Amino acid sequence: MADAVTRCRACDAPFGPVLCDLGTMAVANSYLPPNADRANEPRFPLRTVVCSTCRMVQLDHVVDASAIFSDYAYFSSASASWLGHARAFCDTMTARLGLGPESLVIEVASNDGYLLKNFVATGIPCLGIEPAANVAEVARAADVPTEVAFLTPETAGQLTARHGRADLVVANNVLAHVPDINGFVAGLALLLAPEGVLSVEVPHLLNLVDQVQFDTIYHEHYGYWSLLAVERLFARHGLQVFDVEALPTHGGSLRILASATVRPASPALLALRAEEAARGLDSDDFYRGFNARVRKVLQGFQAWLAAKTDMGRKVAAYGAAAKGNTFLNAARVRPKDLLAVADLSAAKQGRLLPGSHIPVIAPHELLAMGPDEILILPWNIAPEIVGQLRSAGFAGGLWTAVPEMRRL
Repeated sequence: MADAVTRCRACDAPFGPVLCDLGTMAVANSYLPPNADRANEPRFPLRTVVCSTCRMVQLDHVVDASAIFSDYAYFSSASASWLGHARAFCDTMTARLGLGPESLVIEVASNDGYLLKNFVATGIPCLGIEPAANVAEVARAADVPTEVAFLTPETAGQLTARHGRADLVVANNVLAHVPDINGFVAGLALLLAPEGVLSVEVPHLLNLVDQVQFDTIYHEHYGYWSLLAVERLFARHGLQVFDVEALPTHGGSLRILASATVRPASPALLALRAEEAARGLDSDDFYRGFNARVRKVLQGFQAWLAAKTDMGRKVAAYGAAAKGNTFLNAARVRPKDLLAVADLSAAKQGRLLPGSHIPVIAPHELLAMGPDEILILPWNIAPEIVGQLRSAGFAGGLWTAVPEMRRL
């Protein structure tokens, strides 16, 4: 079920321009069993619009979050580069905040414990809050204390009553996944100790627009964030942003630090505020024309695929990521067009991609099929995948398609 939204979920203002309209699509992380009723697969409108006031970019149809996230197919530990990112974050924040055995770190949407296990290893008390019970069980098996819950003001109050309030609250790549954004941020504020620090990572809207990263738009991503929109959202809940860092993850992200106490704004924060203002993120013009650029990317890929097919080349794809599902469905790719899609995640192998219904298989099975060309769908970790495939002996063409076809 998807509910149509007519006003901003953050500030209740009317919507401004449409950023991107991808038509009607299946839910990107809802992988199908081979015997599924493909003809009746649920599909919903996938369109992003811009708030006329706070400038939050968001979907105007909201799919029920409990149906998406209660049993989830994404495991953070599947990416070696993401694990390295998490380790570096834990080292940095432990030193910066002076965390130790008397501290408490809480991560919201803690997934399989990929990040918190680093704090566990150094003896810093921590707690994960994860709505997907199947994923939380993996974290617990790794000795990461984890509660199964969606974060709301009510659940935040219950959890702090049992565990205390946190010196560091982490919310990495989760703001996008929350339909009730005000309830969620209110819950974050309640988790914080009076002098605590909130660390949030979000893909930066500037990069989405500049690099035509339309494939990061899918039903599980209800919102798309600029610093401007995050600061306005946080301020409504008594949280002040005091620092920001640009990160290479997910095609270009922001790490935003905030607190309930007043702290001086860092030079990096002042600089990014100025950059977003200069680019015009507070005006409608910045958001117009994106759809035409998306069509150009898709046409370039379709021409490439047609040419390879005409040449008799066998084409496959790697990475059954949500962004790949948006891309394949926007490009109208079907099982006849690709050999298969390979993925390291055992939870996805043996299933069908939503919408396109292309089978997901293990990497070694794909290589045994003898592809000539492999399209890497999760372009944000392409170097890691290239290394894996070359090490496994693949000598053919490796490609990414966003923002244009590029041989790696």
